[in-house]
Amino acid sequence: MAIHTERDGRVLTITIDRPEARNSLDLPHFGALAQAWERFRDDDDLWVAIVTGVDDVFCVGADLKKFIPVAVAAAEAVLDERGARSTGTLPDVSDIPATAALTAVLRNFPLYKPVIAAVNGICAAGGMEMLLGTDLRVAAEDAAFQISEPRRGLFPGGGTTVRLPRQIPYAKAMEVLLLADPLPAAEALRVGIVNKVVPRDRVLDEARGFAERILLNGPVAVRATKQSVLDGLALPLEQAYEQELMHAAMVFSTEDAKEGPKAFAEKREPVWKGC
Repeated sequence: MAIHTERDGRVLTITIDRPEARNSLDLPHFGALAQAWERFRDDDDLWVAIVTGVDDVFCVGADLKKFIPVAVAAAEAVLDERGARSTGTLPDVSDIPATAALTAVLRNFPLYKPVIAAVNGICAAGGMEMLLGTDLRVAAEDAAFQISEPRRGLFPGGGTTVRLPRQIPYAKAMEVLLLADPLPAAEALRVGIVNKVVPRDRVLDEARGFAERILLNGPVAVRATKQSVLDGLALPLEQAYEQELMHAAMVFSTEDAKEGPKAFAEKREPVWKGC
């Protein structure tokens, strides 16, 4: 299977290695990638993940020849079965295997552990959707970013229309979504889609540098911070503040919250227990 995982201490690197298909994903590869994310999510000794591709492509999303026909046929069957064509209602399609595999990968379950994207080249369609589910992003100077589904008459249904307008200014998000033009790495950096642009041979090193700096911090605090951000985006302001206080109380009650100040007072590096 062309989805590789490599463990280095507390960091898991996930590599999409399907260059013959431009690192696109058919149903088996969506499943393999979902399993890699599950492994990261469920292993308490893994604290940070890096996702990348091979050659000059990060990921171009679903395989147009193999996955999309399956997804289209499944969607048509569900629309007919549930009467959505005649009523104009939106059906629940989460139980379709193709849809389940797609959303599991692109929405990352969600993950409350930090995820770093090392964008080594073209990042398009579902690859872009997966990127928007990551937390920190390093891109190669020659990388390009594109929501290409409209060019094929398709819909970017892996979270893009929800996430992108929340992550960059509305007008720019609509330009990326509606024009479906490629966005150069320098422009992606300018509007905030990525954190850093470097030569391609330094992309993974920079991503690992981000990971190492995250590992200096208390893992419980890091995860609670990410969860508070994700939860807060879905809540009214006052409820988000209340939720933040709950996360704060949980973190302050941990052993790590005692270890951090103690290590500071003793002028040493903290030894995190993750609890």
